Amino acid sequence: MLRLSTLFVRTLRDDPADAEIASHKLLVRAGYIRRAAPGIYSWLPLGLKVLGRVENIVREEMDAFGAQEVHFPALLPREPYEATGRWSEYGDNIFTLTDRKDAEYLLAPTHEEMFTLLVKDLYTSYKDLPLSLYQIQTKYRDEARPRAGLLRGREFIMKDSYSFSVDDEGLDAAYDAHRAAYLRIFERLGLPVVPVAATAGAMGGSRSEEFLHPSPAGEDTFVMSDGGYAANVEAVTTRAPHESDFSAAPAARVLDTPDTPTIETLVAAANGLGEELGELAREFSAADTLKNVVLAVVSPDGERSLVVVGLPGDRDVDLKRLEANIGPLVGVAGEPAVEAANDADLAKNPGLVKGYIGPGLSLDAAVLGAEGKLGIPYLVDPRVVSGTTWITGANEHGKHVFGLVAGRDFTWDGVVEAASVRDGDEAPDGSGPLTTHRGIELGHVFNLGRKYADALGLQVLDQNGKLVTVTMGSYGLGVTRTLAAIAEANNDERGLIWPAAVAPADVHIVATGKDEEVFTAAAELATDLEDAGLEVLFDDRRKVSPGVKFGDAELIGVPLIVVVGRGLQEGKIEIKDRASGESREVPFLDAAAEIRSSIAR
Repeated sequence: MLRLSTLFVRTLRDDPADAEIASHKLLVRAGYIRRAAPGIYSWLPLGLKVLGRVENIVREEMDAFGAQEVHFPALLPREPYEATGRWSEYGDNIFTLTDRKDAEYLLAPTHEEMFTLLVKDLYTSYKDLPLSLYQIQTKYRDEARPRAGLLRGREFIMKDSYSFSVDDEGLDAAYDAHRAAYLRIFERLGLPVVPVAATAGAMGGSRSEEFLHPSPAGEDTFVMSDGGYAANVEAVTTRAPHESDFSAAPAARVLDTPDTPTIETLVAAANGLGEELGELAREFSAADTLKNVVLAVVSPDGERSLVVVGLPGDRDVDLKRLEANIGPLVGVAGEPAVEAANDADLAKNPGLVKGYIGPGLSLDAAVLGAEGKLGIPYLVDPRVVSGTTWITGANEHGKHVFGLVAGRDFTWDGVVEAASVRDGDEAPDGSGPLTTHRGIELGHVFNLGRKYADALGLQVLDQNGKLVTVTMGSYGLGVTRTLAAIAEANNDERGLIWPAAVAPADVHIVATGKDEEVFTAAAELATDLEDAGLEVLFDDRRKVSPGVKFGDAELIGVPLIVVVGRGLQEGKIEIKDRASGESREVPFLDAAAEIRSSIAR
């Protein structure tokens, strides 16, 4: 039995100074976790109770479809990650160290390589497959800005599992089994989730989905349509217009547009040109302009290169979308960071005229008055297709080009999804307008294919005795993130309100007052409930006021609170539902049965 008189816990009345969101504040205040370092937390007894219940639900659902649990070390050698290229691809996002013999190691961010090598070591035949293995284990990532408590930490607990099949059909079956298990897990935890299409990033692979819990505290943005489309904004694809015939389009014209370094000033100037535009004249908006944004792509090893992205002027660049999609287009492996080019970057490229940048133009030099070549990769938004007409910079201070036709007057090196996604944008599958939402990523499933098996030589003999490369899937679920999300979704101004499935105890008994009879009766009730198989948190503190005890009970958040106090003189106790706040008095002699009945419901 957990007794508050001896339990290792101290509740706090004030929020911790570094806490920004409810779950972080309340998990610290209620004595579940304590900060050890930025993004690193110690777990106290109450916290471990909740964590254990979350882990058990995950285990039960994984075991239910045949997955088997293993456990790997967190300290791993460099060589497997070197073989797959991820030692360098992760860059500064991993913790590395060198032992006394100068051998290099890392603290594992994920374990694809180790799972692959373990199966390679033990299995050689198609008869051994399909196979799904999982572990629940601590991971480490060197977050640049750890925040939000357990939601964005440098050390965290994750369930990662991997499937091994001889063909794509087996992979699809394993993927679907994991996906269904995730939905059952989150349902049992009382957490609504939305499975959304996602990008795979450094993990590789094709088919990929995230499980997002809608929450204002979430760092992920996702979109949904009434017709059923759902995707992380990084994975949204734009419905591009059809290419059009530009053979009859009038020639582009370069005009003076002084003091127009922004889209707003450019549109105002364009609408005031009138006769100077001739047959190009019309009412212009920001969507008619081609904004050219200079960005620096920083590879995991720190190398810096520039790229220009052209997109409609009524859109902004979404750096997360760009980071998720730009790597293959510019030849950068892993997960590159993207940021606005700085003054030093621009100084190295004098052809980039700030405020008047245009694409690598193929207009006649006499028309442009300059070559108009960028000399660095030029990527465009999917809305830029052959035949579309734009106003854009002429790569010369104070000048813009009007009537510039894509495919005729300029070309591009690639197409990239980089523009921000807005409410009202059309879903790529035609299922209606999109609405944007915030969410906490709790799980991610990947169709890895043969990337890691190829790199590490995982092959088995098929039915014909021929060596075939094993097909893999990878499935992650953030256990500590899920716990934090439950806390974020279940609280009020007084404290936490745990769902019964994960609460640190089934019932919180509070003995109030000074009468020995009250404490004796409360202890008797606690013992009866424990003998009946319930987990009990018993506040048996003798010299603590009823107000403090009630405050702690509401802060700690066990879903059922039982108060044994003055009412005992009349043979009654109070049972209070923490979530609804409703309370009722019941005879003490009926209390154990009444409490068991309430918990069963």
